[in-house]
Amino acid sequence: MLKLKSLTLSSPIIQSPMVGCTDLAYRLISRRRGMAFCFVEMISATGLMHASNKTFELMKTVPEDRPLGGQLIGCDPDVMAAAAEKMEAQGYDLLDLNLGCPVRKVTSQGAGSALLKDPKKTEEVFKRVVKAVKKIPVTVKMRKGYDDESGQEAVEIAKIAEGSGLSAVTVHGRTRAQGYTGVADWEAIGKVKRAVKIPVIGNGDVISAADARRMREVSGCDGVMIGRGGLGNPWLFRQIHAALFENRDLPSPTKEERLAAALEHLQEEVRWEGEQRAVFHMRRIGTWYIAGVMNAARWRAELVRSRTVEAVRDILIQALTQSDEFHSVRPTLTEGQ
Repeated sequence: MLKLKSLTLSSPIIQSPMVGCTDLAYRLISRRRGMAFCFVEMISATGLMHASNKTFELMKTVPEDRPLGGQLIGCDPDVMAAAAEKMEAQGYDLLDLNLGCPVRKVTSQGAGSALLKDPKKTEEVFKRVVKAVKKIPVTVKMRKGYDDESGQEAVEIAKIAEGSGLSAVTVHGRTRAQGYTGVADWEAIGKVKRAVKIPVIGNGDVISAADARRMREVSGCDGVMIGRGGLGNPWLFRQIHAALFENRDLPSPTKEERLAAALEHLQEEVRWEGEQRAVFHMRRIGTWYIAGVMNAARWRAELVRSRTVEAVRDILIQALTQSDEFHSVRPTLTEGQ
């Protein structure tokens, strides 16, 4: 378990908030296969205060989608504090602050990973948000640095977070400059772990139970946050928990289980987004499930050209039943994700 103020998580294996990925359909599919905690997609503090329809669409949830975290991005202390109050009022179980987004349109405004370069302003944001939130834990997710490879920026921000009353920190072992390239530095996560007493959650390059075990051995982190590894692989959370805390290795899903999950994902997208948007989303989501199968490039091309729910379903059935071969592949993210 992982205790964060008023919230006790049954497992410290957590899904990261991911733009264009961790929507309601994704969360429901993953929860049914063992995911204990997840976030909605990243929420703009400014968008929330302006009552943007797009923002509220991202926050869509249902009772079975619990416990659930929300993540705010922004850099104005007043706006972040006001948005934090709104997030708590919406019923989220945890509020996270984004200091990790590497996207240029975010960092150019001083938000996301750009806050790593401004400890004074970051401290003001932390303190204002903690004061505004009455009951739920506040955490932060950050990169190991902006462009400094040493990890010292993350150590400094983690100490500020602890001093400001935050309940935990998550560290992605890459710099802003790396984006999603290169290799995550788990040693940098360990530096943060040794620098603070609050829980430290590790993030970056975990796509298997073996990866999670090595990250814990290297860094000593209290929990593991999954990013791309969970896309098309909703069994990963249960596999990691079993390996780390039950000393057992769960089998990989069968091709029948993969197909069932992919078709269920399609069904949930239709349910919550409607057929037109579901087809659009599944052109991307479907590639998560077929990554690693024989002739994956061919099936990806067919998904991109699909126009109906029936076409998407047929492609998934053909791709996932034609071969027993499957190789674990980390899905590729665009800059905005």
